[in-house]
Amino acid sequence: MDRWFLIASTLLAAVAGLRGLLILRHGNMSRWTVFWMIAVMACQMGYLAVRGEMRGACPLRSIGEISVFLAWSLTLFYLLVGPVYRISLLGVFTAPVVVIFQGFALLPGRLVSNPEKVMNTTFWGETHSAMSVLAYGALALAAVAGVMFLVLDKQLKEHHLKSGLFRNLPPVRELLVSLERLLWLGMVLLTVGVIAGVLMPLGEDAIAHLIAAVGVWLGYLVLMVTKRVRGITGRRFALGAVALFVLSLGVFAFV
Repeated sequence: MDRWFLIASTLLAAVAGLRGLLILRHGNMSRWTVFWMIAVMACQMGYLAVRGEMRGACPLRSIGEISVFLAWSLTLFYLLVGPVYRISLLGVFTAPVVVIFQGFALLPGRLVSNPEKVMNTTFWGETHSAMSVLAYGALALAAVAGVMFLVLDKQLKEHHLKSGLFRNLPPVRELLVSLERLLWLGMVLLTVGVIAGVLMPLGEDAIAHLIAAVGVWLGYLVLMVTKRVRGITGRRFALGAVALFVLSLGVFAFV
C-alpha cells in the first residue's frame, strides 16, 4: 500500500513539472502547479503514515525512506514559501527534484516490502533524524532557488529578455531574499538536529554520521557569515547554496 502512495506522488510531481514547462514554453505561467503539488503532498503523507505504522517510528531507517522524507520536506517548504513570496514558478523547478528523490527510492532494493519494527527508539534519536532531514528540505529548496537565480542571471547576460521563462521568473532581489531566508531556516533546523544528535546515545555509525552533519553545518555557516560580514555577489551566493547542498548529500552515505 505504501508503494502505491509513493508511485502516485511521483507521477503527480512529474505531471506538475512537465505541464508547467509546457505552459512556460508558450510564454505563460502555470497557476495550477501549486494544486498539483498539494496532491503530491497528500500522497506523500499517505506513504509516510503507512510506512510509519509499519516501522513503529519515524520512517527514516534506510536511504530509500530518507529520500522520500526529504522529498516530502522539500514539497512542504515549497508550499509554505512559494505562494507566500509569489514565486509560483518555484514549483516547476521543485517538482523534478521531487521526482528524482522519489524515483531513487523506487529503485529495486531501496525500500523493503516488510520493514522491521524499530525497537528501543529514543526521543533525541528521533528528533535528530527528523529535524536533520527536515532541514535538508529547506536547504534543498534554497538550492532550487539558487538554480533559478543562476538561470535568470544567465538570461540577463545573454539578453534573452523576451523568453517565456525570463518573463515569468521573479525579480533577482526577491529570489536572493528567499534564498537567504531558506538557508537560515535550514540552518536553524539543522542546528536542532545536531544538538539532538549530541544528546542521543552514540554508536560508531552514529558518530560518523554526526561528524558529517556538523561538517555540513559548518559549511553553511561559513557561507552565511561570509554573506553577512564580507558580502558576496548574488551569483556566488547562489552557486554556494547549490554546491553545498549537492556536497551535503554525501552525509547519507553514512546511513
